[in-house]
Amino acid sequence: MSVLSQDVQSKLRGIVDEYTTGGSESKIPGLVYSAFRNDGEPIFQHYSGLRGVTSESPMSEETIFFMASFTKLATSVACMQLVEQEKLRLDDADQVEAICPELRDVKVLSRNEDGKFELVEKVRRITLRMLLTHTAGFGYAFEDQKLAEFSRPIGFDDFSGEAIDTANRPLVNQPGETFQYGVSMDWVGVIIERTYKKSLEEVFREQIFRPLGMNHVTFHPSQEDKSNLAYMHRRSPSGKLSTTDHFYRRPLLAQDGEKVPCAGGHGCFGRPAEFGRLISLLLNDGLDAQTGVRLLKAETVDDMLTDQIPDKPRFSNVSVPVAKPELANPTPLTPMPDDHTEGWSLSFSINHFLESTGRAAGSASWEGLANLFWFADRKNNIGGIIASQILPYGDALVLECSERVETEIYKALQV
Repeated sequence: MSVLSQDVQSKLRGIVDEYTTGGSESKIPGLVYSAFRNDGEPIFQHYSGLRGVTSESPMSEETIFFMASFTKLATSVACMQLVEQEKLRLDDADQVEAICPELRDVKVLSRNEDGKFELVEKVRRITLRMLLTHTAGFGYAFEDQKLAEFSRPIGFDDFSGEAIDTANRPLVNQPGETFQYGVSMDWVGVIIERTYKKSLEEVFREQIFRPLGMNHVTFHPSQEDKSNLAYMHRRSPSGKLSTTDHFYRRPLLAQDGEKVPCAGGHGCFGRPAEFGRLISLLLNDGLDAQTGVRLLKAETVDDMLTDQIPDKPRFSNVSVPVAKPELANPTPLTPMPDDHTEGWSLSFSINHFLESTGRAAGSASWEGLANLFWFADRKNNIGGIIASQILPYGDALVLECSERVETEIYKALQV
């Protein structure tokens, strides 16, 4: 039973539809919004618009999205399950190097006095905690200008679907030195696979997706999934939207039975609303309320919702340029007070302040590159997802819609 009245739900649907209806090329083709509490059942869910600006198919429950960095949440859950089982240790560099000897020898990208690139030795060894908190030193080539410049003329492709693009890149910072978002969770995925001696697809299916009834989330989209795939779009500087070729093509072009690497940092496709069951675990201390299955201990969830880098706060208002503006807008996406900071847990963002929408301090959140966003507010027992398929990341209309809907939900719940 929804705790939101029919009038409130009608108002919320109207807000979402404002951004997707009317046939304008400057609007959002289609959106999914889902809000839920700790039982994983939606208290509001709406599919609005079309699968693409050139499509006549409506956005629906069956529509498949590239979930991108939503994948990191599943990877962190699978990793922490192994930590609970004492098969992995968060601060054991020896274990990390034994499982991934590649990380023993990785070098750090630097510039010498002449401004030329050089690769230098690490001054610290990499731990699992560093990988989960993005303090191991890895970056993304679409964001880090130094890494992008170093890799030319060939370049690193963060979304090639090939393991070599992760394995062959250097660090951009010394381990433990600072927070930098990058391919660390892809390495966590490799550690999980080598520990289980199974693919990440098999691990997720057995340990997470099947127990939670997430039957339409996968690294390897089927032909049926592809037939329901949402179109990828690109917004021009003028604001006009157009369809574009998918930028994560390798899994979509794979033949049946072909082995494609499972990228623990970004590789999942699926129905966005199904991730509500996974996010609700954070609201319910690791227990799936619908089945009674416990995926994580309560104390593990506490750790996962604790800022792990209080000595390295992420200042929200610091300007960060990007190396590939076709994929992401520079941050900050919206102006913030100069003292506004966020932390990082194992492995998602933790806000330090009460948000204007009503979201409590200490809430978890993260996103996917094609403008998908999720949050989990354990204090107020509210989680939410908004999903689109638009590049570059940081689309102003998606963010505006998300903020308006979230604000109305908090207002209606009187929290």
